[in-house]
Amino acid sequence: MTYAELNSTANRWARHLHGLGLARGGMAGVLLERGADFAAAVIAVTKTGAGYTLLDPDFPDERLRSAAQDAGITHLITDAALSERLGGPWVTVAEDPTRLTALRDDDLGFSLTGADVACLMFTSGSTGRPKGILSSHRNLVSTVTAQNYGTFGPDEVFLQCSPVSWDAFSLEFWGALLHGATTVLQPGQKPEPALITELAHQHNVTMLQLSASLFNYLTDEHPQAFTTVTTTYTGGEAASPTHIHKLHQHHPHLTITNGYGPAESMGFTTTHTINPPTNPPPPSPSAPPSPTKPPTSSTTTSSCAHPAPPDTSTSPATASPTATTDDPTPPPPTSSPTPTDPPAPTSTAPATSPTSTTTATSTTTAEPTTKSKSAASASNPAKSRTPSSPTPTSPKPPSPPTTTN
Repeated sequence: MTYAELNSTANRWARHLHGLGLARGGMAGVLLERGADFAAAVIAVTKTGAGYTLLDPDFPDERLRSAAQDAGITHLITDAALSERLGGPWVTVAEDPTRLTALRDDDLGFSLTGADVACLMFTSGSTGRPKGILSSHRNLVSTVTAQNYGTFGPDEVFLQCSPVSWDAFSLEFWGALLHGATTVLQPGQKPEPALITELAHQHNVTMLQLSASLFNYLTDEHPQAFTTVTTTYTGGEAASPTHIHKLHQHHPHLTITNGYGPAESMGFTTTHTINPPTNPPPPSPSAPPSPTKPPTSSTTTSSCAHPAPPDTSTSPATASPTATTDDPTPPPPTSSPTPTDPPAPTSTAPATSPTSTTTATSTTTAEPTTKSKSAASASNPAKSRTPSSPTPTSPKPPSPPTTTN
């Protein structure tokens, strides 16, 4: 799917949602399988001026219901099959977006500020009931622009493979779209090591964001998954110096970054870039992650992949009666690898916003056989306080991948 196709679909859907009462200050739940419609729905919600919360179809019905109620959603965007799982006082929108062709497909032009709510995410609930975290457009945009922890730009291809309800989604989805890059949406809701490897080869993926346990497993069992990757992130748990050294032996070109950040930061709060060592690392690493460049952008997005001009609004509140941020922040990883050379974070490419006539996002469903550009991204498994090494598995076989060009 091209950016122009994605933008047109999202505009029609946004007009339909606005006609049903979704507007600035509202909150919409998105309950859809990962794919083209999912990508368009997320963007459509932001175009109305409302915020979104992503509901994982793999959640039990009870968890879906409590998340929707705690988020205070006014609208639920879903499909006919999934709508039966989540009834409530909200407006349920289950129409097929391809049937909205009678609506105009140009930008709606609603005015937003950096302080307007963009999304609501939930903590893992490791200390009790999951808590909601409201993030503004300023938070969202500054997470993936003017940063020095990764490489962003129109030539990059991000893989979105972890659960959409987690904070990693912001980097894998918006990190690509706000820079005119490609994002590949892995079918299903959980990372599939074999499918990650296949999609990485098929689409020449350049960025993988992985939990420490998934990073270790891919390094041991599927090192070829990193053949075209230029930057990979490992986080959420203590990094394994042995696996990092092993992967550098296979792929010396690869930039490996150990990162940590609570959900409140929408991504990484600290990162440490690991240079290939001359000798195998000691068993106990000692270098802590170094701070990333703090978010400074005050821009917002009011249309598909187009940051709006900076504004002077104040920082948004991060708490509400149903969305709070008083969950204790888990400690950062204490075992980061010790590099031979000093940490050298990669530079960030300046933000570029694609136009709807040159690069566009389009989503197509096809068997993994040909390379294509995509506009979707990948989130990672829940952060845990201790490393784990079980083999990542999925309870159900994956469906064909969805990509956007």
